[in-house]
Amino acid sequence: MVTLLRPKMASLLGETLFEISGQGPPPAKDYFQLVITKNEVKWRSWIISLRVGFRGAAPKELKESHYDFLHDKSLQQEVGIIFGQKILHYTKALCQGEFDYLERLPDDILLRIVSYLPLRDVTQLAQTTRKFRKLCNSEEFWEQTVRSRCAEFTPDMETLANAMGWRKVFFLFFNASGPKEKKRSS
Repeated sequence: MVTLLRPKMASLLGETLFEISGQGPPPAKDYFQLVITKNEVKWRSWIISLRVGFRGAAPKELKESHYDFLHDKSLQQEVGIIFGQKILHYTKALCQGEFDYLERLPDDILLRIVSYLPLRDVTQLAQTTRKFRKLCNSEEFWEQTVRSRCAEFTPDMETLANAMGWRKVFFLFFNASGPKEKKRSS
């Protein structure tokens, strides 16, 4: 059953699965980019040097299939040195087909899913990744929270929320000592 789901779930992924770029560790000032697509790993490097011979030099580019990358210890070592072991581990996982589909869902769908969580779980979810932190602290999330969980919400409060911010209004009027939350229906 899992293998039947994978092709359908893979359609949720864009062409680029992951991309990172940055300067290598000192003393070199070279710049690197790693791009993982559905089919290949692209490794680009730019030599940053004051030497005349290197000025205007084109970037070097290496393209490998996922399989080849998983067996290229030299490139893996370079990725680990430049971007760290966490990025190397994540890159290898992507090349092995281990995708975080939840992280890749569109924000509107994620907001819908998160709306069913108790707020203490939302707080913990916000600590997992930058994407979830941004989502759980977004005005859209807090507006949805106020509208769906707060039984005593009025049009005047909506005007206030639009001016002050939905999160602030939630904690001002609907925190533990304030009015009770609505009972949620599926």
